[in-house]
Amino acid sequence: MKTVDICVIGGGPAGLNAALAAAGGGATVLLLDDADHLGGQLIKQTHMFFGSEKQQAGTRGIDIAVALTRAVQGTPSIEIWLETTALGLYDDGVLTAECLGEYRKVKAERFVVATGASEKMLAFRGNDMPGVYGAGAAQTLMNVFGVKPGQRVLMVGAGNIGLIVAYQLLQAGVSVAAIVEGSPQIGGYLVHAAKVRRAGVPILTSHTILEAYGGESVEGAVICRLDPAWQPILGTEQRIPVDVICLAVGLSPLSDLLWQADCRMLYIPELGGHVAWRDENLRTSQPHIFIAGDVAGIEEASSAMVAGQLAGYAAALDLKLAPSDVGERMALAQAELAALRSGPVGEKIRLGLESIRRDKR
Repeated sequence: MKTVDICVIGGGPAGLNAALAAAGGGATVLLLDDADHLGGQLIKQTHMFFGSEKQQAGTRGIDIAVALTRAVQGTPSIEIWLETTALGLYDDGVLTAECLGEYRKVKAERFVVATGASEKMLAFRGNDMPGVYGAGAAQTLMNVFGVKPGQRVLMVGAGNIGLIVAYQLLQAGVSVAAIVEGSPQIGGYLVHAAKVRRAGVPILTSHTILEAYGGESVEGAVICRLDPAWQPILGTEQRIPVDVICLAVGLSPLSDLLWQADCRMLYIPELGGHVAWRDENLRTSQPHIFIAGDVAGIEEASSAMVAGQLAGYAAALDLKLAPSDVGERMALAQAELAALRSGPVGEKIRLGLESIRRDKR
């Protein structure tokens, strides 16, 4: 059985920062990820980040992934297991996992769960046809494997993911027929919307997809307008010839391990679905488990990285391993998270977190 102070589950932006913070606090750390590389969603993000210099503004996600990976690989107190799937997390502090075909056990004093999120699906006729992708899957094909998903795409969803991936499809030489969005307003940053509009891509708000049609794979889509009650308006149907339909309709926290560990779970729509209750330092109802990143609620990667730092510091402090200034570091992380969540863009996140704070059970 492997024994460490802190085990971090998930090697994306939150997990990488949690591992570095915990190691900086004096802990021995084991970092697990089920992929064959570290970086999580960052490795396919070719766009530059917004925010301040501290939040990696002007840096591409792929470059942030490289820098963080080098940092954890260069830290002697961090051990990395790739191609490792966490199977069970128990109240005696033991994690079971499958690593490269081998069953293993890990004993840790504290855990940071940073397992991220999965893409949501949308119900419509033909949604199981070849050629229907999650937007993140199409992004992985292009930016990780260098494979175009098709020649002409319909994007469903005008949040940041839909807008960014649509622009990246254009950069890869793929035609984007349109972006349809059920809401009356665009959900993502207007700067992203402006880029695709300048490229001639229409963004159709109050629209949805009704059907994918084709033989062995997608050959087109039927879209329509929605009324204020989000019901299809008869007679507004349009057939759009495409060979790919990308769904960018939201993410769901990958909270399976937290359910299994018997953490207290809450359904918070503003955070993407079921998330674990946590305190201000990201400790769950199970005292040995902390959370960070999209598993705690769907946010931008910048927030995930800062939350990872907070969880890593908090876990190290809990073991009385942290340096004397850890309280100051945690306060800075909390202030940075508050800044990232400020303004109209962060209103949904703030509402979700307030629901958690009000739950005192």
